[in-house]
Amino acid sequence: MIFDDTEAFLAALPPQQAIAGLDLGTVTIGVAVSDTFLSVATPLETIRRRKFTEDAAALRMVLDNRRIGGLVLGLPRNMDGSEGPRCQSTRAFARNIERFDGFDMPLTFWDERLSTVAAERALLEADTSRKRRAEVIDHVAAAYILQGALDRMAVLRRNKDRA
Repeated sequence: MIFDDTEAFLAALPPQQAIAGLDLGTVTIGVAVSDTFLSVATPLETIRRRKFTEDAAALRMVLDNRRIGGLVLGLPRNMDGSEGPRCQSTRAFARNIERFDGFDMPLTFWDERLSTVAAERALLEADTSRKRRAEVIDHVAAAYILQGALDRMAVLRRNKDRA
């Protein structure tokens, strides 16, 4: 089920399962995973894109091996907040993945503006070589996307506990 609202997504997640964040590119899919407490995102791997069915099968294998309970897809909004063709492509990917056999988990979107810039900056600060940056940038960006969603979910849980 696809949720545009983070709070509804959080409520739909199975207990004590990690979630995954995706940075969807035209050539690769960066994948990051959380811990089961939904507090920390960790870059995992980059899947080289081919055809949708192959991409979905590769992604499903990663998610099954990690017992993932939900997906956060980076939504590449324009700087003014509007949605362009890349957002439409991401939403189409979500609809297709939802129909793909074995993907019966909640999905949501997270604004990914500047996630790749932040990932690049962090890798530069860590003195990562150009070659290594090219290898890891997508799943590091996925971790930035996922961490943003995790931080928002932590605020939602705290507010719920106070109420």
